[in-house]
Amino acid sequence: MSGAIDDWLDQLREGVADAETNEQFQQWLDVMSRFHEYSTQNQLLIALQRPDATRVAGFNTWREEFDRTVQKGEQAIWIWAPIMAKQCPACGNSPSYCEGSACEGSEVPADEWERGVVAFKPVPVFDVSQTEGEPLPEVDMAASGDASALAPALEAVAHERGYDYSLVPEAEWSHGSAKGVCAPRSDPPVIEILDCGNTADQARTAIHEFAHAELHAERSDDEHSTTEVEAEAVAYVVAQHFGLDASTSALYVTAWSGEAVETIDERLGRIQRTARELIDAVRPHVTFEEEEPASSQ
Repeated sequence: MSGAIDDWLDQLREGVADAETNEQFQQWLDVMSRFHEYSTQNQLLIALQRPDATRVAGFNTWREEFDRTVQKGEQAIWIWAPIMAKQCPACGNSPSYCEGSACEGSEVPADEWERGVVAFKPVPVFDVSQTEGEPLPEVDMAASGDASALAPALEAVAHERGYDYSLVPEAEWSHGSAKGVCAPRSDPPVIEILDCGNTADQARTAIHEFAHAELHAERSDDEHSTTEVEAEAVAYVVAQHFGLDASTSALYVTAWSGEAVETIDERLGRIQRTARELIDAVRPHVTFEEEEPASSQ
């Protein structure tokens, strides 16, 4: 099996290299990079006000950066935005607040204070579905293939490992554009998968979240992009082993990291081990007769 895993990881590396030269994909990356990453608190506020939101931005941002306008009558989604100002090194407040407080001041002159977050204010944003105008570029990153036997096998493994695992209907999904989420440090780990109707992509997503549960419960020091590349590399290998076409995983890892290949190489042992363990755990629950991959012979 180890030979096949190495072959698939080589294919993933090649796919990443191709993605980096794909003009349409790079255009998509450029557009997506202009959207803010919101805090957990703001993500929750967005989900509570508009559970189906996928991409949100302010009124002027939609108009000036994306050539889209908010449609008449649309209700804003309210989130918290930071107020930036010069910050007292002693009390952390703005100059005006610092002067009127009991702060004893700082030896650093006020004109040398660095800017930082001194407060928050509510601001309105709108989801892309509330706007009209120039279309945003789309890239299909979904896996394909027959996952009719793999999907229930993954659910069985989730129960065996004690995960709090659930498949969530689109109408109840509260995680924006994510296809799956994992809280690996919860006890037990919580995994939610969007029921999007594509069982192959749901299976690939489930494997990705399983990898987070296995790899990242004890690694709080890892950067988010590194953990995403690592989890998707595992998902690619396991999905390929069970006959799915997960070639678009290369787009996923490229979207997360400009050093995807380096991350795969650096974490190669962890990726190989976790992929092998998940394959061994899933295989007894797969009810169809597997064909041995040609690359492992």
